[in-house]
Amino acid sequence: MSRALMVQGTCSGAGKSLLVAGLLRIFRDAGVKVAPFKAQNMALNSYITEDGCEIGRAHALQAEAAGVKPSADMNPILLKAVGEKGCQVIVNGRVHSNMTAKQYYAFKNEAWQAVTAAYERLSRQYELIIIEGAGSPAEINLMDDEIVNMKVARYTRSPVLLVGDIDRGGVFASFYGTVGLLNGDAEHIKGFVINKFRGDKDILLPGLHMIKEKTGIPVIGVIPYVRGIGLSEEDGLNLETFSARKPQHNAIRIVIVRLNYISNFTDFDPFFYEPDVEVVYSVNKSDIENADLLIIPGSKNTIKDLLFIRESGIEESIKRAAKKGVVVAGICGGYQMLGKTIKDPLAIEGDIKEAKGIGLLDIETEIKNTKVTSQVEAEPLCGGFKGLVRGYEIHMGVTKGEVGLFRLHRFSGNQTVADGSLNGNVWGTYIHGIFDNDEFRLWLLNSLREKKGLPVQNRPVEYSEIKEQKIERWAAFVRDNLDMEFIRRLLW
Repeated sequence: MSRALMVQGTCSGAGKSLLVAGLLRIFRDAGVKVAPFKAQNMALNSYITEDGCEIGRAHALQAEAAGVKPSADMNPILLKAVGEKGCQVIVNGRVHSNMTAKQYYAFKNEAWQAVTAAYERLSRQYELIIIEGAGSPAEINLMDDEIVNMKVARYTRSPVLLVGDIDRGGVFASFYGTVGLLNGDAEHIKGFVINKFRGDKDILLPGLHMIKEKTGIPVIGVIPYVRGIGLSEEDGLNLETFSARKPQHNAIRIVIVRLNYISNFTDFDPFFYEPDVEVVYSVNKSDIENADLLIIPGSKNTIKDLLFIRESGIEESIKRAAKKGVVVAGICGGYQMLGKTIKDPLAIEGDIKEAKGIGLLDIETEIKNTKVTSQVEAEPLCGGFKGLVRGYEIHMGVTKGEVGLFRLHRFSGNQTVADGSLNGNVWGTYIHGIFDNDEFRLWLLNSLREKKGLPVQNRPVEYSEIKEQKIERWAAFVRDNLDMEFIRRLLW
């Protein structure tokens, strides 16, 4: 069995995912064959592997940092909230069923078998596995049932690094309380990591000494607060106030409708690195009507988010924007919303079985039991762009009508199908990751630049290269602020 190191947190959002990514790159650069693992993740941001399996998007980034291909074994259990129906439970990359919390807890033994089998498969392929926990290991109401924190540490015999977010306050109390509540499991914790520290580290010294005295566990790193890391967070917690940068004069303004059940918001990350583009997540009617590009993103509960758009008055703003010539794009669930109707006869997403769409595209969608998950390559059949685009599909809807913006080839199942719809300045597609395609993004933005009378760009921004540089920079930052020798002694 390979060696293992586990990163847990005192709370959700402490920085576990990015710390794991940094450590993976550090060990990869040291010549270690290393892979990420998270037994169970709850997230609406997901990714499709080469063999059509669905995993958390964070683990695809971690695999990239490790220099390996993402696989379902890296995230054997994925939970995707679907509103009053509880969660869609994905096991080994495939949809198992929708479950309420009570049903899922009854399913935990079966889920644990999937977790251990996936870990065993990984352990036969890699020298080191860096494991990410979830939330806090000290949720005393969940300790007997959890399959993602200390149960994994015990099974893998992993030393644990416990991360605390000092920016939230109370980091030493969080460390001390976590250790106290864990009882015997606290022996797995070998080091504390303080994340998001602002100011002079010398001020922390008395606290560092005291927490070591009280728990016997040293603080092995203090990671300063970093703005603009440029790597995606785990989920959409910060979208309410998110924008790419301060407004610029004559910038291309991209407005993304901030849905309640937004999924795969990482689709839009490439826009953040364009020099003359401003990105805003918003439900403000003025933002929507004054965008250059308005995007309705994916959703894990499409009908509910469609009704939110309607009841909040945003629908009329979207229609006014389209009428005045704003380019309106829908991705996945957003594509479905732009059509005439969405039907859910099997009540897969909720109790509402049919809803009238926004009506800007001549399409109708029915949500089915079978989920399409595949990496894809697509050829545009209209719209002006010449070239191929790559991406992936994740949807349970079947859309019919004026469909044919792309000729799409699914690698899973080796199928060729029609995808997407175009109506003047309004278009939609099921292709996630379409904006990762540098040439397509350049063509789209240049069309907006020409429309605004701005100079066009001759060369695309190379998003994959920028992301690689961000990973390297983050790994170097982690290396400089953690006691890596201490970590190596834990492992070898």
